[in-house]
Amino acid sequence: MSVSRFFATLISTTLIASSSFAESLPIEDTPFIQEYHEAFPLASEGENDVRAIDVDKLGGVWAATRDGVRVLESGVWSTPPSAGKGPAFNVFCDSNGASWVGAWDGLYVFDNGGGSKIDFISEPISAVCETPDSILAAGPENLWRFSGGAWHKDATKWPRSVSEIAYRADSGLWMATGLGLYNKSDKGDHLYYKQPDELVSGAVRGVALGNDGRVWAGCLGGLTVLTNGARTAGYTPAEGLPNYDVRCVAIGPDGRIWVGTALGVARLDESTKQWSLRHSRRWLLDDEVRDIAFDRDGNAWIATKAGVSAIKRKTMTLEEKAAHFLDIQHKRHVRAPWIVERCKLRTPGDVTTFAPEDDDNDGSYTAYYMIQELYRYAVTKDAAAKEHAKKAFELIEFLQSVTGTSGFIARTIVPSDWDKMHDGNETVSPERRAESRVNDPRWKPVEKRWRPSADGKWLWKGDTSSDEIIGHFNGFFAYYTLMDEESEKELVRNLTRRIMDYIIEGGYNLNDIDGTHTRWGVWSPDKLLGDPDWRAERGINATELLMFLKTSYFITGDKKYQEHYEKLIKDDGYAELARHAKTYHPSERTHIDDELLSFAYPALLSCENDPALLSIYRESFDWWYKGLSRDESPYFNFVYGAYGGKEFNPEDAVEYLRDAPLDLIDWRVDNSTREDVTLVRAPEIEPLQTDRMLPPSERAVMRWDKNPWMAVNGSNGDNEQSGAGWLMPYWFGRYHGYIGQPKK
Repeated sequence: MSVSRFFATLISTTLIASSSFAESLPIEDTPFIQEYHEAFPLASEGENDVRAIDVDKLGGVWAATRDGVRVLESGVWSTPPSAGKGPAFNVFCDSNGASWVGAWDGLYVFDNGGGSKIDFISEPISAVCETPDSILAAGPENLWRFSGGAWHKDATKWPRSVSEIAYRADSGLWMATGLGLYNKSDKGDHLYYKQPDELVSGAVRGVALGNDGRVWAGCLGGLTVLTNGARTAGYTPAEGLPNYDVRCVAIGPDGRIWVGTALGVARLDESTKQWSLRHSRRWLLDDEVRDIAFDRDGNAWIATKAGVSAIKRKTMTLEEKAAHFLDIQHKRHVRAPWIVERCKLRTPGDVTTFAPEDDDNDGSYTAYYMIQELYRYAVTKDAAAKEHAKKAFELIEFLQSVTGTSGFIARTIVPSDWDKMHDGNETVSPERRAESRVNDPRWKPVEKRWRPSADGKWLWKGDTSSDEIIGHFNGFFAYYTLMDEESEKELVRNLTRRIMDYIIEGGYNLNDIDGTHTRWGVWSPDKLLGDPDWRAERGINATELLMFLKTSYFITGDKKYQEHYEKLIKDDGYAELARHAKTYHPSERTHIDDELLSFAYPALLSCENDPALLSIYRESFDWWYKGLSRDESPYFNFVYGAYGGKEFNPEDAVEYLRDAPLDLIDWRVDNSTREDVTLVRAPEIEPLQTDRMLPPSERAVMRWDKNPWMAVNGSNGDNEQSGAGWLMPYWFGRYHGYIGQPKK
């Protein structure tokens, strides 16, 4: 098939796929609110034990800590003048600009650059608030009121375990205590809420008063909403609250209800009745949240047991978000000679300590990056994107030539002076060989994975997998169709031919330097059809080999590849194996296979013109996508739509791109203790998964070879992903008309 005919076919399939969405596509790139986290740890363990937080009129952030009060100004923590030593329990910034601190030894006030202790109060103060004409301070001994220029004790009796007090003119004073919610109105009425029909539980940790007069009580067990003194709503895990252990409650500037829990910050949007959760080190210094306050820009300042976190907001478009990720990618994720993959962080979470790191799939993910830049160039005509794609292709070509073979391609390369690579060379003992073969009869001992280049400058890694080869051929297909220079097309023709010929010479397997096939580089009929240990891979590996051959024929025009393709279909039934290439057997299903098949279908569906074979490939394509339609993957959704799929959820794809965090650090995100999900063993048997798809902001950073349903995923923040998992589907979606340009 000629390139011009390819584009005609591609445009046709895209139009067919888009017909049912014609009125809604492209989805306009309207500005949206992007949340992100900034950490503000304090100097010592005691200072990081933050109990309460508030923001003053000038934007200063006040924190009550185990070691006393601290204030954050211009990004620097300090101890305010005349602050006492010892634990502080509460901080309150009043409407006049003063900051009040409840401490172990009484009450302090800070104003106009100075501070002092209230001499009249020498007992612990755990809560402070203001009324129009007074300041109220409560603790385990008394309730104090400052009015008329003097402090007075309030004689009202209440449970003394006071965690928070709040006041509104229309409903009076509300006190959250360990034994119920106490209300004293200006009319003199005393109401005490503690019964099960009044509160979720009597252990009330926080109270927030809405502008609509409703009272939100945060209790051990959930939230209670009171309207005109009567319970009108309750929120527990049964109503979507992710964690029962409520520590505080606040109402955000946009009206959302923020609930601090032992598992992070949960937010309720009453307009949609949807909960969201901000947890893990991606969003918070610790999941145990003690208090929440908001600044004038709508940013949330959060007191945790390990420091202060800020969840900030800014307005972005998807195009601006793409620029953000591209900047990160080129600052930290391109290592010589042009490998693009994740980097390690010597200090977890600190991107200033980044260092290059090798990965088994460096080659295929550099090809993934190359495709990203090809689509970016096709959309924007940015010369830099074209140059990046060329450099990535040069790297892939070097992975082949560095081996000194006619067509074997390395997994990755590193400078020859590296000595901390993954999977170093080793001696495999007879005992380990036996043990490994018993556990996996297909296991192959590879003692020498790393070999020096002829010039001694590089070490290259062998035992290349099928994952790498399908990733490269997908890259070759994209490079040939999207690169607009004939000299570059000739380069990809030559490389495609070398690798394809090498696989054919190996009997449709990828033979390593030792003359035997690599552990995973197997596509031959004698293995897939004759060896029962390869039964699980029959469908996907047969599909891959057909794609290699069809792509090689498309790029080179050499009929021998078409002849091999037709022989495998006629003599070995490879097309029938491809019909249901994706396996849904619970013990054999993997999301790695989902990604590998997504690399195979574009070329097969675009280059095949036999109606019978095309029908089989479309059936295979639909069979593959039926198990992915709920994954809300922008990459899989857009691929399915671009090559003829129906009902491929472009809205879900764009929502993913918007909701995905700006932070690419691989933090561990544990959803296994959430009470708003059920843990199941589906769609795969292992590991444990959630029964509903959580939004990307509540999961670990994703690559599309990972299971998005996993309840626990990620690491300890010791590496950062490259951003290609976001950028490639974004530019793919732009190219195929699913995402529009930013709205001006």
